[in-house]
Amino acid sequence: MTKTYKIEVDCAHCAAEMEQAAKKTEGVRDAVVSFMTLRMTVEFEDGADEAAVMKRVRKSCRRVDDDCEVYLP
Repeated sequence: MTKTYKIEVDCAHCAAEMEQAAKKTEGVRDAVVSFMTLRMTVEFEDGADEAAVMKRVRKSCRRVDDDCEVYLP
């Protein structure tokens, strides 16, 4: 399953760091962060709990940039 989330980030470098952090998160098969559109697309591993995975992604991204935001539904 793939979902797209709105994000808030200040620079392209931080967006790239967020992408790498998201990709390393358990339950994420792949992630793409676009600084231009302020969107993060996440492909989840089969059977992954989307809500739990996204909480971990948000936490991982905030370690990179504590001002960033991943808006969850």
